[in-house]
Amino acid sequence: MTAAASSDAALIAAHAAGDPRAFGELVRRHRDRMWAVALRTLRDPEEAADALQEAFISAFRAAGSFRAESQVTTWLHRIVVNACLDRVRRRQARPTVPLPDTGPGEPVTPRDAMSERETRLVVQRALNELSDDQRVPILLVDVEGYSVAETAQLLGIAEGTVKSRCARGRAKLAKVLGHLRNPDADANVPGDAVDGRGATARRHWEGQ
Repeated sequence: MTAAASSDAALIAAHAAGDPRAFGELVRRHRDRMWAVALRTLRDPEEAADALQEAFISAFRAAGSFRAESQVTTWLHRIVVNACLDRVRRRQARPTVPLPDTGPGEPVTPRDAMSERETRLVVQRALNELSDDQRVPILLVDVEGYSVAETAQLLGIAEGTVKSRCARGRAKLAKVLGHLRNPDADANVPGDAVDGRGATARRHWEGQ
């Protein structure tokens, strides 16, 4: 069986056994998704690229200890998130660079697709306005699908702190994004305009 046809777990095993091509195939399969995770978390393309490189180096070195207790994608996801969180902690006192509105090589899109893209940018900007303390837990819980307990473990804080930071962040998002649920309403809407799990933000992130 060729590397391209192998399962992720088989590629990890082959890499641990010394196959020089196996890990490269794993990176090729999951690089785009992991890049999206890093970029959403860090907001800075250069920081995201550095975090992703560090994460893949860590994964390369740790592959021999992978025990198939979770999917390879979940394992990689955790490594990337941890690499990003390490950078978030290191840059707490430094200013952040906002994600640009456009990226290189983006195709011209029809009106409906453009409208959807503009909506995602609105959500993106709203998330970027949150402090790291609120934005990162919301990304982990509402966008990436981690549980409160998992998020608390990743961030090294109490579960109650995760809940309170998410609640405060969602309340801010609700005021900014309420018009996405009701285009005729003023943007400064009550907090219940976005449901408690941040569904508005999650839907538009998933559309990327």
